[in-house]
Amino acid sequence: MRAWILEEQAEIEERPLKLVEVPTPHPQDGEVRIKVLVCGICRTDIHIAEGDLPLKKSPIILGHEVVGIVDEMGGGVERFSIGDRVGAYWLHSSCGVCKYCLSGRENYCPEITCTGWDEDGGYAEYMTIPAA
Repeated sequence: MRAWILEEQAEIEERPLKLVEVPTPHPQDGEVRIKVLVCGICRTDIHIAEGDLPLKKSPIILGHEVVGIVDEMGGGVERFSIGDRVGAYWLHSSCGVCKYCLSGRENYCPEITCTGWDEDGGYAEYMTIPAA
């Protein structure tokens, strides 16, 4: 599949994103794959690309404002069906049991992972996300 990847941080004017062919991801148990229809550009993506935020993974596919269609599901997924329209956002996963998760403040979870920063995001034709 085609994806815009970031390998090295640089000013946006230097065009740090590269359009490349990468393997199409397949969902693990508890995940869905999204055929990406649109992905917004957020200032956070620019902060990561330019180095204002540290690069946690390289290469990384940025993008966390995603809308698409479920086209493949991993084992145990019951919440969605093939063809469902879904969205993905900044919060990729959290522990679900800490005081922040239990009070609806998952963004403060010490085990948070973020779409497009810790895990590949939506500047691609497909992406996988937890069904939760």
